[in-house]
Amino acid sequence: MEPEPTALALLLLGQQADPGSERGVECPGDLPAPSDPDLVSRARAAKEALGDRLFILGHHYQRDEVIEFADVTGDSFKLSQQAAARPEAEFIVFCGVHFMAESADILTEDSQQVILPDLAAGCSMADMAAIGQVEDCWRVLERVGVAESTIPITYMNSSAAIKAFTGKHGGSVCTSSNAERSMTWAFERGEKVLFLPDQHLGRNTAVRDLGLSLDDCVIYNPHKANGGLTDEQIRTAKVLLWRGHCSVHGRFTAECVDDVREQVPGVNVIVHPECDYSVVEKADQVGSTEKIITAIENAPSGSAWAVGTELNLVKRLAHANPDKQVVYLDKTVCFCSTMNRIDLPHLVWSLENLVAGNVVNQIVVDPDTQYWAKVALDRMLALPGPAPSQD
Repeated sequence: MEPEPTALALLLLGQQADPGSERGVECPGDLPAPSDPDLVSRARAAKEALGDRLFILGHHYQRDEVIEFADVTGDSFKLSQQAAARPEAEFIVFCGVHFMAESADILTEDSQQVILPDLAAGCSMADMAAIGQVEDCWRVLERVGVAESTIPITYMNSSAAIKAFTGKHGGSVCTSSNAERSMTWAFERGEKVLFLPDQHLGRNTAVRDLGLSLDDCVIYNPHKANGGLTDEQIRTAKVLLWRGHCSVHGRFTAECVDDVREQVPGVNVIVHPECDYSVVEKADQVGSTEKIITAIENAPSGSAWAVGTELNLVKRLAHANPDKQVVYLDKTVCFCSTMNRIDLPHLVWSLENLVAGNVVNQIVVDPDTQYWAKVALDRMLALPGPAPSQD
């Protein structure tokens, strides 16, 4: 007799299901074996059979075996924009994670169908802000008397429900490239900001970019009464940081920076703003994945770089820049486990089903959530300055 699944049950790739969350999917039929020597030729054949009806998006953090079949690569918002610019594509296969596919569904035409090869590809950061928790937080702010003067800003790395909440409450979405402009915009409209769901991007933006102090920021913990804060702390704080983080970027420490400087003389340390404040303070450069890519591509030959972001991208950068020394910042190797759930067997499975006329793992955002999430996204797009293309 099969045991009942628990909240912490491990769901095997491509097997079992958890209808109450995005963590798990039942794949009709068997997935191709990862060792199948024909996977590459099968993927090519399926892609060719679908032709212009298919558009494959590949996030920078995806495996090389998947990136090989992507029509475009980039960060999540850039990829969603690319999909929206291809209305003739009937099927958008998003090789990324769940919230990215949601954003693509929000921005594309109703006639387009967005597919996530494995629904188990979630995002631990996005999962740290559930809509019920955020609604509870807002009720706390209402009780304390600060909700009307608080503007919510949510990072692109959040669920459609959180984006919609932000839109309904007068807020905006941001990417890591325009977080400063988004937070500045928010302070022009309110006295404080509720920043979701990544505390590190929020803190780094508030302190490093806007000149606020660390004491101006407090962490709202959804697992504690009143967010773990006193009413006075909530009233006096300028930025309420949601207690969320990226499991990959959170691994980097200030000691990692010290260690790599000892090991690689003259190294340039470049990190993503999802890293801890202590890390970005010690880094030479801080920026989105697109900025990291550009910085290394344009760097002089012979230069050395330690990169604080996901390992798949760092490996690809090292391979693409053989005239430079590119190393991973953390001595302990760590891929993004949820990104890596999208593998060649899942990609082949989804493509071959499309060829057979079966639309699998379609991501559909309900109309009301879609409407308000787009309101928040449109507010971001209306911000002054260059259009956001990175997260």
